[in-house]
Amino acid sequence: MRRAHVPKFSVLFFSFAAALAAALPAPDADDGGLTLPPGFRALVVADNLVVGKKSGNSPERLRFLAVAPNGDLYAKLVRGPILALRDTDGAGRFDLIKEFGPGDGGTHIMFHGGYLYHSSRTAVYRYRYTPGELVPTSPLETIVRDLPAEKDHDAKAFAFDESGRMIVEIGSPFNVFSEGDRRKGAKGKTDAEVAEFQKTYGGFWRFDPTKPNQTQADGTRFSTGHRHSLALQWHPTSKNFFMVQMGRDNLNIVDPVHYDELDNAERVSEVMHLLREGSDLGWPRTYWDPIKKAHLLAPEYGGDNFKRAEPDPYDQPVVAFPGHWAPLQMTLYTGTQFPAKYRGGMFVAFHGSWNRAPRPQAGYKIAFVPFNEKGLPTGAYEDFATGFPGVDYFVNTRDARYRPAGVAVGPDGSLYVSETEKGRIWRIVYTGETAPAVARNPGRLTAAPTIALVGSDTPGGKIYAQLCAACHMPSGGGVPGMHPALTGSAIVAGDPARLIDVLLRGPAAVLPPDREKFGNVMPPLAAVYSDADLANVITFIRKNFAAGAAEVTAAQVAARRAR
Repeated sequence: MRRAHVPKFSVLFFSFAAALAAALPAPDADDGGLTLPPGFRALVVADNLVVGKKSGNSPERLRFLAVAPNGDLYAKLVRGPILALRDTDGAGRFDLIKEFGPGDGGTHIMFHGGYLYHSSRTAVYRYRYTPGELVPTSPLETIVRDLPAEKDHDAKAFAFDESGRMIVEIGSPFNVFSEGDRRKGAKGKTDAEVAEFQKTYGGFWRFDPTKPNQTQADGTRFSTGHRHSLALQWHPTSKNFFMVQMGRDNLNIVDPVHYDELDNAERVSEVMHLLREGSDLGWPRTYWDPIKKAHLLAPEYGGDNFKRAEPDPYDQPVVAFPGHWAPLQMTLYTGTQFPAKYRGGMFVAFHGSWNRAPRPQAGYKIAFVPFNEKGLPTGAYEDFATGFPGVDYFVNTRDARYRPAGVAVGPDGSLYVSETEKGRIWRIVYTGETAPAVARNPGRLTAAPTIALVGSDTPGGKIYAQLCAACHMPSGGGVPGMHPALTGSAIVAGDPARLIDVLLRGPAAVLPPDREKFGNVMPPLAAVYSDADLANVITFIRKNFAAGAAEVTAAQVAARRAR
């Protein structure tokens, strides 16, 4: 029988592919619980890095990743030091873990120009990187210090252009810059107030990273009109920065007449922008509606779910993701291990929504954004890694097992992914296997259990659904790091006078300063709700989340209000 002719290049290709596969670590049988495209596998390379760790009364969280040229991995803790991880035995998992750094937490970390850069809430630092050194022995340099950092959106993202110039984001401490932020009837600030505010917040500032101890005054405002963005990356082909902004929240709470829960869940996009010097993205006056494909006026600035910014002076997004997915780290795929379609594209880690309730939460994935040969996004995106929650349908964020945060490319082209809640890190590799990934993940839950609340149709239950459930969740479970749980809360179950004061004056004015801190802080409600309304919602909360706690009357609220 005549032998089939095999072209020489095919032999070389398959030999190279076999060698590559042999060099890769063995994946986990279940891909670490992830669902991936055909040909991709995954393994857990570190786990439980933050379980049981606290800073004061606040639990620790794992954030962004950076990979050294030799494959060592560096991970930021949101409140503590940097973790340095190394595979010492070649088994493909990190068995040596060291801690270092100033210990003031933060989010962003990356290698650039022979340095390991990282940021805290108020500063950007760097260490000179010595090849092969796991923990830097070089002195810590402070590049930018004393940056503004308030209660919300205080993490500092940064990136470098081809000339080595660094841009740093200073996010807005508001959902929308308004009087009564996040509350019913909130009103936007005046044009003069917005202009003054944006001299300090809501944009990127450019700095020279060769100069130490700069402050914001030493920087140049690069762009404005931002709410908050941590997903930031330079593309060397198009020579542009790209970023994904976190869209606004609480449409239906601010204006329940014109917006309902479905509008809040679906009408505000997380948007990718090509970030040019001088860009204005439209916050706080507008938001991007992915269905109407337009900048709509925010309800705080006269919007009614229909009014557009006309004429529209703001930068248009290049990709529109669904609402509230919460983009965190973004990385350019610079490797060659993955198939050609991924090269030069961006991977975005989405932490997942918390404020789509009572609708199902969404996001919790790694998405891929393809770029063309000119280094520009095609306008599309696709799911790359899913399965992080371990459940397909859930309303309460605590039902999610994992929440993605960091994503970084290793020197061999592997993709590393971190998650915040337990501190798990995956390594995703391409093996070319054809078996569907979902077949390796049997037994996943299809829906989380639901909890029926008593008195949902009462006045207090209706206020809870409209006001409280979006943050504390319908079940009272809260959002880790964002909003406290009501279930099991000593404040809910304890002295009713203290609970009344919390709602009237806000927790920051009532509770001790050493309490556990959360990303979002409830504002005072005294000017928004009557004594009867507050009594009704407090009674509903105590009846459902503090068994046996006494009801609260309007007279009790009035007495505390008069103090």
